[in-house]
Amino acid sequence: MAAQLKRIVRSVVILSIGLSLQAAAQATLSQVWVPDLGNGSYKNPVLYADYSDPDVVRVGTDYYLTSSSFNSVPGLQILHSKDLVNWTIIGAAFQEQLPVAEFRLPQHGNGVWAPAIRYHNKQFYLYYPDPDRGIYVTRATNPAGPWELPKLIKEAKGWIDPCPLWDEDGSAYLVHAFAGSRAGFKSILAVSRLSADGLQVMGDDVLVFDGHARHPTIEGPKFYKRHGYYYIFAPGGGVPTGWQTVLRSKSVFGPYEDRIVMDQGKTTINGPHQGAWVDTPDGKEDWFLHFQDQGPYGRVVHLQPMAWKNDWPVIGEDPDGDGKGQPVLTYRRPRVPGPAQPLATPATSDEFSGPALGLQWQWHANPQLGWAFPNGPQGYLRLYAVPLLTDFKNYWQAPNLLLQKLPAERFTATTKLTFTPRFDGEKVGLIMMGLDYAYLSVTSHNGQWRIAQTTCHDADKLTLETGAAPLMIAAPASGTIYLRVQVSPGAKCRFSYSRDGKLFETIGPDFQAREGKWIGAKVGVFCSRIGKTNDAGNVDLDWWRITENGQ
Repeated sequence: MAAQLKRIVRSVVILSIGLSLQAAAQATLSQVWVPDLGNGSYKNPVLYADYSDPDVVRVGTDYYLTSSSFNSVPGLQILHSKDLVNWTIIGAAFQEQLPVAEFRLPQHGNGVWAPAIRYHNKQFYLYYPDPDRGIYVTRATNPAGPWELPKLIKEAKGWIDPCPLWDEDGSAYLVHAFAGSRAGFKSILAVSRLSADGLQVMGDDVLVFDGHARHPTIEGPKFYKRHGYYYIFAPGGGVPTGWQTVLRSKSVFGPYEDRIVMDQGKTTINGPHQGAWVDTPDGKEDWFLHFQDQGPYGRVVHLQPMAWKNDWPVIGEDPDGDGKGQPVLTYRRPRVPGPAQPLATPATSDEFSGPALGLQWQWHANPQLGWAFPNGPQGYLRLYAVPLLTDFKNYWQAPNLLLQKLPAERFTATTKLTFTPRFDGEKVGLIMMGLDYAYLSVTSHNGQWRIAQTTCHDADKLTLETGAAPLMIAAPASGTIYLRVQVSPGAKCRFSYSRDGKLFETIGPDFQAREGKWIGAKVGVFCSRIGKTNDAGNVDLDWWRITENGQ
């Protein structure tokens, strides 16, 4: 009787946990893009956001994905899925990028390039390159963290895109590519020996493939072994228009045969390449996740079926049977054990009701004390007005932009905030950030508020901002205002504001969003001021909501 009671209690607890997790997933479910069609099929992209250069590992029945984060912090975000379609963000590998002092200001396009995630000896390994410094590795027993302090295992300018392989005999190897902008040459892949624990590069670097003739700009390699063959999956042809190359050899150091196993074909999916091969827990199905460059939307992630023919992979559908696949737009979900997974998507909206920033948020540089204070019990996030640089030209230079990836082709971002300025010139803004950027801001001036849309073109060249004369309004006693940007297909943006959250007034002309340096555009908020004092005004963000129609 006691044993039966324990089983009943255990079943109730498990059911309760399952329902809680399902409720949590539904609470963060995107209103603008859900890839799971709910009928046993999915649509691409499975991640409609800038998870550039994705890599994935399966551990048991769980899948973990990471991607390039460049200068954004927290870096190396970790996503989790049970079925390769429904994904959630569970953590990040680091909260500060190394060297800490050097990343206190934005280094657009630098930092973390294409990473690799692997599981070995009951530990997760993350290898990532800094093209100016070398190859780093960090480890964790729980992929949600904490992760070890990244260790520089190879100091080398221009080494990029590392991926390890542990062989059956315990030997370990590392494949990588070269950045032409740093190394002075590119389009080749090399393999080095690793120590058994994966924490030390050993011996000489061996050239294993030169892609200049057939696969220019080959990079982003991923290392695997199957049926006695060593495989290197690597994209060729460049980001916008390239293809997926696979190399194979019976020897880890080659020589390698090469074959194109997927390209755009007759589809609209440009440059389908660079990603990860994984299988289902029973080993009966193979899948490939890769990115597609969508300009301002970044490099979004697609899921493709994969099959093996004569020990070569074929990715996507192969209508003419030539062994070279093309991407699918819809397909049946992977067959994984257990019941169908609840719908899930990476978080976008935020009610700011927790004790920490939501995992979707990133800064453009290492965060500093005083930028942001979560106040979960009272349901807001406080940002203090951060002084602009003394040589400020535009917000390309600002480190304290709190941003997130664009979540779909069409969406509306609205935030309710309470602005409490203490000095003239303090400003809060909702910004669409990229090489070109625009923002809608409220600035304090002689007890009034200036509301204006401001635009900057070629921000990376430190050009000056432009904008029409601001609208002057009396500062509301509550300090509350709503800021909004509506994004339509093609990443065209329209800004508006509201005093009551119901009637929104458009400000300024439509703005064409543009990608950043190796990343998509990002949307978010900032609070800034000119000059330093011994105090600062602030803005309390009540909520941030991503919706389809602005409701």
